[in-house]
Amino acid sequence: MDLLGTDFPYSQEALKGKHALVCGASKGIGEATAKMMAKAGANVTVCARNVDSLNQLVTQLQSLGSGQHQALVMDLEDTENLASKVRSLVNTSGPVHILINNAGGPPGGPLMDNEVVDFEAPFKRHLHAAHTLVKTLAPYMEEEGYGRIIQIISTSVKEPIPNIGLSNTLRGAMASWSKSLSRELHPCITINNILPGFTNTSRLESLATSIQERTGKTSDEVQQNWLSQVPIKRLIDPLETASAIVFLSIPASGGIRGVSLAVDGGRLRSI
Repeated sequence: MDLLGTDFPYSQEALKGKHALVCGASKGIGEATAKMMAKAGANVTVCARNVDSLNQLVTQLQSLGSGQHQALVMDLEDTENLASKVRSLVNTSGPVHILINNAGGPPGGPLMDNEVVDFEAPFKRHLHAAHTLVKTLAPYMEEEGYGRIIQIISTSVKEPIPNIGLSNTLRGAMASWSKSLSRELHPCITINNILPGFTNTSRLESLATSIQERTGKTSDEVQQNWLSQVPIKRLIDPLETASAIVFLSIPASGGIRGVSLAVDGGRLRSI
């Protein structure tokens, strides 16, 4: 499937005139989301800490869509400066209509191996940063009469995943935070979550390495164990996840609010 080519599932003007801020865009699902947003006609601001990766991505975005694209170097753990950076972005590039809250997950391992201090950086990078960004951008979205806020979290909010206890805890907090906001935000603003399953990203590779070191299993054994849990018998392409994110961003999705949508190939057993 060529989701950025002949199989692109949306009009290339579906998000024309909309400004999307994609966090954690230097790789993985964040990068794929930026590309799909650009292809759908949005003006895309990509955010991460790696300036070289961002600049390379902006060059790619310019070949995908007719929007105006730019990089914003930003550390999501630096919550004290997030609001001012985003206000500066709005002042120079206009209101943000679509916010994609996305960041790298914490290290794997049993929850009982963590100390309280281990929670601080991941919660700042995810929950604290997302809350700061929403509080900063929601008033502009309300003025514009259009807002879409989407968190990229994990299927662990429905079924905790073994040996990533800190991540399970964090993702659950994000889901509850988002659901609470879905009852508070202005009617023109929707907020939803995407729950990726086993997706072909560097994050999955790092988790595989962690499992190998802990269990002595080979890379093939780890992957086969994962695929045995997935009815479609393959890993998810990040562009497939990004396609769902774009759907939740378009005007026609305005009736979808406060949901957690799994893109996992059917792995979840819960309803």
